[in-house]
Amino acid sequence: MRGFSEPPSEFAVASPATQVQADFDRIALLSTDAWDHNSHYHDFLLKHLPSPCVEALDVGCGTGAFSRLLAQRCKRVLALDLSPQMIRVAQEHSKPYMNIDFRVADATTWQFPAERFDCIASIATLHHLPFRETLANMKHSLKAGGVLLVLDLFQGEGPLDWLASAMALPVNVVLRLVRRGRLREPAETRAAWDEHGRHDSYLTLSEIRKTCADVLPGASVKRHLLWRYSLIWKKE
Repeated sequence: MRGFSEPPSEFAVASPATQVQADFDRIALLSTDAWDHNSHYHDFLLKHLPSPCVEALDVGCGTGAFSRLLAQRCKRVLALDLSPQMIRVAQEHSKPYMNIDFRVADATTWQFPAERFDCIASIATLHHLPFRETLANMKHSLKAGGVLLVLDLFQGEGPLDWLASAMALPVNVVLRLVRRGRLREPAETRAAWDEHGRHDSYLTLSEIRKTCADVLPGASVKRHLLWRYSLIWKKE
């Protein structure tokens, strides 16, 4: 669901679904397929895609950028997002992809089918959802041998995270200039993300790893430079 983001600033109470939907309905109208901190790690996630992959689920698909990449490698993709505007834009951008089924759905109430998917992906979405319960639902919905691919934001909690964040700043400047030709988003886009960020919240890496140890034993949780972490897990 989430596109460009500055480094997380504070840990706050999770916002209700209605507010998140309203935020992303607004952001959808301003979204582009340009490079951002999430798309920077798409190739990393795709390296872990199982082969063959018959059916994939994308939870929080946004405008469908990663769904379209999955559709090039999977027979069918089911892509869900809470925001009707995000789904509308995703459908407009994905007309050549007849194997993607975009649906408006709330992942907190959607019934995850048992052992259906070869891959479940979620990019910048889990921090909007009850973390433990959503991981359990995804685990339930993966086939044996299926792979969970997560990319999300986290809350820094110590010197190592602060140092990594400081190192990311000059890298971010270079990447923005090279990939987008500018340092800043248009003012309207910045305002929309700033408004959303006021009620956003993140887990720390230690909290994420602790929950994964309980729910997804053996999961690989990796810190990435551009204020993201990845979670890779294969269901044996």
